[in-house]
Amino acid sequence: MSDFLKYKGYLGSVEYSADDNCLFGKVMFIKSLLMYEGETLQELEEMFHETIDEYLADCEAEGIKPNVPCSGVLNLRLGHSRYLAVAEQANKLGVSINELICSAIDTRLNLCPPNGL
Repeated sequence: MSDFLKYKGYLGSVEYSADDNCLFGKVMFIKSLLMYEGETLQELEEMFHETIDEYLADCEAEGIKPNVPCSGVLNLRLGHSRYLAVAEQANKLGVSINELICSAIDTRLNLCPPNGL
């Protein structure tokens, strides 16, 4: 299954175990390992919500900052020629390399219409 469960900014996987005849999943894209299971999709989603709520409550009680999915920072290894081409294009357009790459990603993912970059 390729869909994610979504709750309070967190994403959870949906998987099936034929051996155990149950659904299970884990909270994706965070350092902490948080897992949940259920016998139906509704139960799985309820357990996902409960897992997130308990995690956030535990973090608050312990005075620690909870992990958040995908910090927004991405390090790319473009290689010299690709990096140079991106830098040249960004310079031509009068934008930062970051703006150019974000625009290209937005366009590819259909997050917003092309803005002329």
